[in-house]
Amino acid sequence: MGRLSTSSCCAYETEESVYMRNMPHDHVLVAAADALPLIRGFPMSQQLSVRHFVVDVRKFKTGFLPNTRRSNFQLDRFWLRRGVSSLARRVFNQMTHKNVVSTNMLISSYVKFGHLAKARELFDHVVDRTTVTWTIMIGGYSQHYQPKQAFKLYAEMRRSGTDPDYVTFATLLSGCDDSVTGNEVVQVHAHIVKLGCDSTLVVCNSLIDSYCKCHCVDLARGIFKEMPARDSVTFNALITGYTKDVQNKEAIELFIEMQNLGLKPTDFTFAAVLCSCIGLDNMAVGQQVHGFVVKTNFVWNVFVGNALLDFYSKHDRIDDARKLFDEMPELDGVSYNVIITGYAWDGQYKESLHLFHQLQLTGFDRRQYPFPTMLSIAANTLSFEMGRQIHSQAIVTTAESETLVGNSLVDMYAKCGRFEEANAVFSHLPHRNSFPWTAMISAYVQKGLHEEGLNLFNDMLRANVSPDQATFACILRASATLASLSLGKQFHSFIFRSGFISNVFAGSALLDMYAKCGSIKDAVQTFQEMPDRNIVSWNALITAYAQDGDGKATLRSFKQLVQSGLQPDSVSFLGVLTACNHRGLVEEGLQYFTSMTQIYKIVPKREHHASVVDLLCRNGRFNEAEKLMAQMPFEPDEIMWSSILNSCRIHKNQELAKKVADWIFNMDTLRDAAPYVTMSNIYAAAGQWENVGKVKKAMRDRGVKKVPAYSWVEIKHKIHVFSANDKMHLKMEEILQKIEMLSHQMEKEGYKPDLSCSLHNVDEEIKVQSLKYHSERLAIAFALISTPEGSPILVMKNLRACTDCHAAIKVISKIVGREITVRDSSRFHHFREGFCSCGDYW
Repeated sequence: MGRLSTSSCCAYETEESVYMRNMPHDHVLVAAADALPLIRGFPMSQQLSVRHFVVDVRKFKTGFLPNTRRSNFQLDRFWLRRGVSSLARRVFNQMTHKNVVSTNMLISSYVKFGHLAKARELFDHVVDRTTVTWTIMIGGYSQHYQPKQAFKLYAEMRRSGTDPDYVTFATLLSGCDDSVTGNEVVQVHAHIVKLGCDSTLVVCNSLIDSYCKCHCVDLARGIFKEMPARDSVTFNALITGYTKDVQNKEAIELFIEMQNLGLKPTDFTFAAVLCSCIGLDNMAVGQQVHGFVVKTNFVWNVFVGNALLDFYSKHDRIDDARKLFDEMPELDGVSYNVIITGYAWDGQYKESLHLFHQLQLTGFDRRQYPFPTMLSIAANTLSFEMGRQIHSQAIVTTAESETLVGNSLVDMYAKCGRFEEANAVFSHLPHRNSFPWTAMISAYVQKGLHEEGLNLFNDMLRANVSPDQATFACILRASATLASLSLGKQFHSFIFRSGFISNVFAGSALLDMYAKCGSIKDAVQTFQEMPDRNIVSWNALITAYAQDGDGKATLRSFKQLVQSGLQPDSVSFLGVLTACNHRGLVEEGLQYFTSMTQIYKIVPKREHHASVVDLLCRNGRFNEAEKLMAQMPFEPDEIMWSSILNSCRIHKNQELAKKVADWIFNMDTLRDAAPYVTMSNIYAAAGQWENVGKVKKAMRDRGVKKVPAYSWVEIKHKIHVFSANDKMHLKMEEILQKIEMLSHQMEKEGYKPDLSCSLHNVDEEIKVQSLKYHSERLAIAFALISTPEGSPILVMKNLRACTDCHAAIKVISKIVGREITVRDSSRFHHFREGFCSCGDYW
């Protein structure tokens, strides 16, 4: 429901209405009654109109003098209506004939033109304040978004002994927002009942609106049911309340009831109902509402048009939204904001930029430009220069001071890795809610600075800022990346105490954390305990099983997702294809890939094609992979070519490897030296050391570096990191002793080192020694000497495990009688009693 304006609640349009409004009701009645005998005594031709006679009698009854009336008229006509408040105040101070009406008119003028401080200063000097005086000042605060001050002044009014009337209540409640508590509205409600204003329609409508705004929808519904009469405003207020409280089904049902009663919808009605259709993700109902909009001729209304734009863009129907945008008879700044944001959500950043340039050529308020959306595009594309230009425009238009823009600036600079600029903006934010804190934490985590992110989270708590589900998702991601199960469990407890445990997004983040920490059992339990599940939580479960290498459980979960009535999305299919890849399920993977387009109408993205190409190549089906790549709507990237190159290494297909390597080495940019390393390994495995040297020289000439391999393990809440042949750890002597002891036992079990994994042209003995001290073996040895016998071990590695380490860890798990879990860059390996969960396929 729209904000009730002071001008509509306190209507002082004419001079006489001002007088009538200030006169006590009984005085007006007495004046009219006294006038009637006099009127009847005059001849008809000499009778004055009752209206004028009542005014004259009123002046007599209240002591108003013609001079006062004339002064008030001049003050209002020549100064107040023109907005010349400074001159009006001077005239007011010089008036010899003034009364409470004069004062009220000047206060009202100050309020109208936004001079609240001056209005309050004059108000505080008024001795005989009437209900109108109080109402005007309360309306000033309500109209200028200061509801707390309005409620505080209302409390003073009650203490002063002045009774409010229905206009006062409507004016006070019109300014309610989230800062007003339900308790405060309940107290005002009690006064309304006590003073007999609870049957007034405008007051009841304002009460419903206020209860909805302070999230007391049940109380609003109670008033609605008890009202003897309702109008469109009544229904709009409750429909909007339902929508904001995410009771979308109830909002639609109330809209239908409104139509059955024959009440005409307004632009507010359609906007709220379309918002509910977005919440319900109900395209069909939304299209019916669109048809009703056309039928009732509201399609010309820009407010309703913007709501329709928002509806279509949030249903991923950006083409329909654009068609509507081009056909709208009237556009405003909001129209551009919605369509620009819609294209940004759809990933069509170029179109967003094009429309933003168009917007800049219009005369719309530059302060209302979609700066947050443009900054998010800069953040997502890591375009620091673009972000800085948008920042400059925000400064020029003073939009930088807006909370949402400030938060988006922090997010943009942080994601672009410009932490100095991000901290500068962050430190100057007037109000730091959870969003900027979360943006900073998220950026640190995404850049791999997990400890910095966790430290900032602690600073957030010390600043008494409550984290939300997005914050918890960030810190859980940090825990997952660090594979710190103990830290993740601490956050689990924190989320429970914070009341977010039932939140589907927080629950999904918890599930993901447990899965990435190797505790699939806890991940599944988290999923089973979720009170509500959406596509995000199902995708988290499917991905968890896929990363764990459990193909059967992954495919079973996908079927259960479909049976639940939810529609799988691109993330669901990526999880299924990953599982098929890990288990070598080629035919099943191809069937699911085909079903994306043929059954579910989902366009496969680059990552889906990459997964299928890898699936085919790892099974030696290079020709089929080549055909699929030829049909792709985009060129193969480094990741895709690198996966083919790795398959060539597995299948010892050196001829194809050379062709693929040429493709990769001729690319303009490379992430790292991984392709060079793989090609070098292919040559080394074939004993072609001269070619190994050539590849390494090419790598040095290009300036790309090999990513160093390292592994880490958490012992007693502390992360211990190891690299190959590491000598730095404080317990290295004990670790080496453990490795030597294991080596003797492994030899007895029949283990023989795979020397092809030692890719150096050195003596065999040196190769054997180098294999023993790979980072994951050092981490396992340290865990064995630092934890109780029989307890499980979890080790993380940043790169793919070599075949020799894989074989060695199988034997170690049998010797020590423990479950050893290793998460490498590809997947989880669960080693038990000499076997690995991957079945030696990875």
